[in-house]
Amino acid sequence: MTRRSRLLIAVAAVCTTVALGACDQAKEVVNKGGNTPCSEFTKQDDNTQHITVRKYLEQDTKVTPTPNADQVDASIAAITLMCQAQANPDTPIRDADLTGILVPKK
Repeated sequence: MTRRSRLLIAVAAVCTTVALGACDQAKEVVNKGGNTPCSEFTKQDDNTQHITVRKYLEQDTKVTPTPNADQVDASIAAITLMCQAQANPDTPIRDADLTGILVPKK
């Protein structure tokens, strides 16, 4: 393999990595967070659901510091349960009862 071929392969690998990172950033920008309807949320892959819920928690619930992985996972479980029980697929995920997950129950 020539030096030029190795250089082209290295450049292609870097470009691919940058492009994939840009895709994740693009998902975060267009993501609706708490406004995401159940019908859309249930069709998302795991990674996109994490992005959606993290955005929702950061913007709508003002979780500080940034929500940890356990809070995000527990919130996804609560939202999924709510969405499965909803008769209206347009219900936004912000309607899920997250009491006890982010704020201790009284």
